[in-house]
Amino acid sequence: MIKKIFIIFQRDLKTSIRNFITLYIIVVPVIFAVVINVFSPGINDTTVEIVLLEGENIQQSEYFKQFAKVELLETLEDVENRVKKRDNIVAVLPDQNDEYFVLTQGNEPDYVVDYVRNLAAFDHFEIGMEDSMVEIVDYGREIPPLKKLMVNAAIMFTSVLGGMIIALNIVEEKTDNTISAINLSPVSRIGFIAGKSMIGVVIPVVGTLLILIITGFRDVNFFHALLMVATSCIISILVGFIEGINNDDVMNAAGNMKMLFLPMFGAIAAEELLADKWQPLFYWIPFYWTYKGNDLVLSNRGSWIDIIGYSGIVFGISVVVFLVLAPRIRKGLE
Repeated sequence: MIKKIFIIFQRDLKTSIRNFITLYIIVVPVIFAVVINVFSPGINDTTVEIVLLEGENIQQSEYFKQFAKVELLETLEDVENRVKKRDNIVAVLPDQNDEYFVLTQGNEPDYVVDYVRNLAAFDHFEIGMEDSMVEIVDYGREIPPLKKLMVNAAIMFTSVLGGMIIALNIVEEKTDNTISAINLSPVSRIGFIAGKSMIGVVIPVVGTLLILIITGFRDVNFFHALLMVATSCIISILVGFIEGINNDDVMNAAGNMKMLFLPMFGAIAAEELLADKWQPLFYWIPFYWTYKGNDLVLSNRGSWIDIIGYSGIVFGISVVVFLVLAPRIRKGLE
């Protein structure tokens, strides 16, 4: 039985590699990881931007670069046009008395203007970091919150893509009129479902490992991560089977799978934005618990009891969904 299951998995994998859409889905985790690395800010990155005249005061520009993003422009007109743009960049320019003034558009946040004004004053009085009497004490959390959120969402997104591959493979089976052959083959229906499901687990698991490694989360407990991914794939696999059975067109099947994105992003938004009193409204969504479990994994704060608890809740919800969808899946394979 196990050998037959692996044969079905190998066949699906070969078919997926030949298909452009499914091949694209397979490489999506790597694309996610690269994009996250490029666009997520570091925890110590500044968001304050200053524009200066190029070559006017090299020492000043070097000083500002320690604490802000500095842009150098050649002429005063270029600087004024840059400040007038929609972002919150401000300029530090020399006046006729060999002193400096801060040029703003007028709608910048006060903290940005005050920050630049203080930097100009510190530079004038030659106050450096070595003159500070303040010591930085933190809790050792070096992971930017935004990067952790993006990696968490990418992992959940990958699990949905696994279900989408199953849906596309079943649609192709129906197109080739080969799915009915299951009734004449020595493979049992359970074996066929297990073989078809493997690619919906293997792709998310491999994708998650690549995302964690490429984005720098190499110190997390990978067994915790794999347990959360494996349980979160169950819902996607079930929906993948349903969409594959009920659709005769690849694009329709892929489009309907996108319906899973709504509860996924809703669960993330609820956990991040809503108060505690609204959280019970989202307890029925498995992605809600997956997000909380993944957050513990990425933070390295979760114990085995925590991870088993969250994955157990996801598994329990998946069992309920399976009991509801099983008759439709069984009928579709007849």
